[in-house]
Amino acid sequence: MRVERDSMGEMTVPDDALWGAQTERAVENFSISGIRFSRRFIMALGQVKRACALANMDLGVLDEPAGMPIVAACDEVIAGALDDHFPLDIFQTGSGTSTNMNANEVIARRAGQLAARSGNQLAIHPNDHVNMSQSSNDVIPTAIHVAATLAIRDDLLPALTSLGRRLREKSSVFDEIVKTGRTHLQDATPIRLGQEFGGYATQVEKATERAGRCIDVLAELALGGTAVGSGINCPVGFPGSAIVHLNEALRTAFREAGDHFEANAARDAAVEVSGELKTIAVSFSKIANDIRWLGSGPRAGLGELRLPAVQPGSSIMPGKVNPVMAEALIMVAAQVIGNDAAVTLGGLGSYFELNLMMPLIAHNLLQSVHILAGAVSAFDERCVAGLEADAERCGEFVERNLALATALAPAIGYDRAAEISKEAYRSGRTVREVASEWNVLPAPDLDRLLDPKRMTEPGLSG
Repeated sequence: MRVERDSMGEMTVPDDALWGAQTERAVENFSISGIRFSRRFIMALGQVKRACALANMDLGVLDEPAGMPIVAACDEVIAGALDDHFPLDIFQTGSGTSTNMNANEVIARRAGQLAARSGNQLAIHPNDHVNMSQSSNDVIPTAIHVAATLAIRDDLLPALTSLGRRLREKSSVFDEIVKTGRTHLQDATPIRLGQEFGGYATQVEKATERAGRCIDVLAELALGGTAVGSGINCPVGFPGSAIVHLNEALRTAFREAGDHFEANAARDAAVEVSGELKTIAVSFSKIANDIRWLGSGPRAGLGELRLPAVQPGSSIMPGKVNPVMAEALIMVAAQVIGNDAAVTLGGLGSYFELNLMMPLIAHNLLQSVHILAGAVSAFDERCVAGLEADAERCGEFVERNLALATALAPAIGYDRAAEISKEAYRSGRTVREVASEWNVLPAPDLDRLLDPKRMTEPGLSG
């Protein structure tokens, strides 16, 4: 153990820990959940600290003998080499000050070690050097935006794009298969399986557009507002310079907030992005539920789709296979919807010049992106890629579909068509059989009107 000091006095810290007294106080204060900030967030925080050090050197307020070791230490934070030295719980001070100081202390101590290797014995201070021109109140919201942007760009968007492409391909493969449509869980007029899958593909393509919009929503950064948005202790030109360094390192298009008071005080952008993620989750819950229902069976269900068998489905029923990939995606959707509620409440935690629920927002927002990307990729590769259609079963259902009488209504009237449908249901026959027996139309006209594929396109039956 070693003794470290901060403005409140002395603290005993593990000798091999890079953190200092403020982090140690937070370790003792916030032993709550064991949930730490994610790797993505710590990496983003390292990127922000690195860009700030470079900007301070650009402006001549930080000397290179201190600045370059800080940059090198930040590179280790970014690479994940120092993750063990970020021990803090996400349930902590609402501004994230504990985690900002955790980063400042770790980077300062590690920078001092790196400087000493080259004979530089300069004392590098967590506040005076690493946190120069910054405050927790602009650093933490900046790190949230950076982390979420990278997660969406690098993980979620590729997963959505791949699944959308795969569903569009299935739409083409299944386009000649006519099946029964369903509304209210009851038989409805025919639809092509390709049309159904085309609807899923469009949902995913719209989800991709929503995720893309999130990147622009997150583009404004609070950096430069310092404590309350006024920019106190921040040199003129600092935020612009730091953001240039961020963009060069990350191939991003971040920009300085147009109003630093808004950027410090409210987390509206995070709430908006979480809402988009919730919408995406709702889309995927619908798609996954449809696919598992269409694959239900194999003997006593709908059975219009054959889902890939990826693992045994029961510990007691031999040979049972369950739609586990769809179930996993549905659970992820539920979690994302729950996370959105937490982020929404977090957004309500903005009072005067600061939001006081930023760690909660960071955790839930980043978890939503992370699990959505993972579940979508798994569903794409281990379910949708191997989907097959049972065209024969689809055809059998269509022929016995009572809603085929809909096509007769323009020719013989709604009431007469309803009588045919009711008689078909009562007698266990098809609409075609009853209509033919009742001789409501000449056989060629009946065949034309009751062609299921023709019913899948717009137009009057005439």
